[in-house]
Amino acid sequence: MKNKHMKFLVGYQLPSEDGVSFFQSIEPYLSHIDEVFFPWIDSPSGRSAIGNINGYIDWNAQEKMEEELAAIRKQGIRLDLLLNANCYGAEAISERLSKRVLSVIEHLCDRVGGIDAVTTASPFIAECIKKHFPDIRVRASVNMSIGTVSGIDYLGELFDSFYIQREYNRDLSRVRLLSQACKERGKELFMLANSGCLNFCTGHIFHDNLVAHEKDVIAMKNVHDFEPLTCVRYLSKCENRHTFLQGSWVRPEDIHHYEGLVSGVKLATRTHSRPALVVSAYTRGKFSGNLLDLCEPGFGSVFYPYIIDNTCMPKDFFDRVTNCNKQCHTCDYCRRALEDALIKIQEINYV
Repeated sequence: MKNKHMKFLVGYQLPSEDGVSFFQSIEPYLSHIDEVFFPWIDSPSGRSAIGNINGYIDWNAQEKMEEELAAIRKQGIRLDLLLNANCYGAEAISERLSKRVLSVIEHLCDRVGGIDAVTTASPFIAECIKKHFPDIRVRASVNMSIGTVSGIDYLGELFDSFYIQREYNRDLSRVRLLSQACKERGKELFMLANSGCLNFCTGHIFHDNLVAHEKDVIAMKNVHDFEPLTCVRYLSKCENRHTFLQGSWVRPEDIHHYEGLVSGVKLATRTHSRPALVVSAYTRGKFSGNLLDLCEPGFGSVFYPYIIDNTCMPKDFFDRVTNCNKQCHTCDYCRRALEDALIKIQEINYV
């Protein structure tokens, strides 16, 4: 089912190695894209800093990004600056951080024509923007794990919109509740559709903090036989792989169920190796291929030489996972679904 009315939010990335720009990769889908979100160069955020690869700085990255963002904005697509690191260390409530945030926004106003929104996990940054740039919409990051009406109200004066806690994507009664609460308060609700993260992951805060301090972490002499990603550790064991199906992601075929409930759907593509594939699948509302390829992180290398064939997923998958009691430890539905959809690569024969 083609998602004609749903608007998507897509994550910016620098041009690929073959020279294809981000704008070129998303151009066929511009009519479906409402917003492009992006981090600032070499700044901590919810993912690795853009323009910095293991300490190697691409000094042309800023100019490339600014040119593309300006072109994207001219197409009527809104720009959302990500200041969503989980931790800013000793600078968390400092004048220094405040001045840096304000200077970045002022620079973007000069170079790309302004920005429309800022997504952050920091109440401090949210307040700074509210004070100095009241016309910019401030959005609560998905990393804030807002899954209750109270969670919206606690910081309601600082944020204009909220990402629903990803673990509740498949709880439609809760999505409806939060959607109605946002509407009553003059706020907006958004969702992240393709996170590959484990639901209620006990290592998530550790990982987010690690990413926020990645620049410093890389500079250290680290222990290399420790796997810091809980999801990789867990899914590397074959007996646990069915839990990927218990995640928060929603297939392209099922996104239409959220029309009228959320103002837009975020697609994690900032570090994805094939962002156009993700955008194409969700705008078309259909995908024939490896489900792992749609998510970020995707775990393709962890499952290799197997894939999860989306065309082999049960027809009742969405109905089952949105109406079950979420007591996954007592149920074997996802385990059985994976047995049907898990295919060895050499056995694939797509027409």
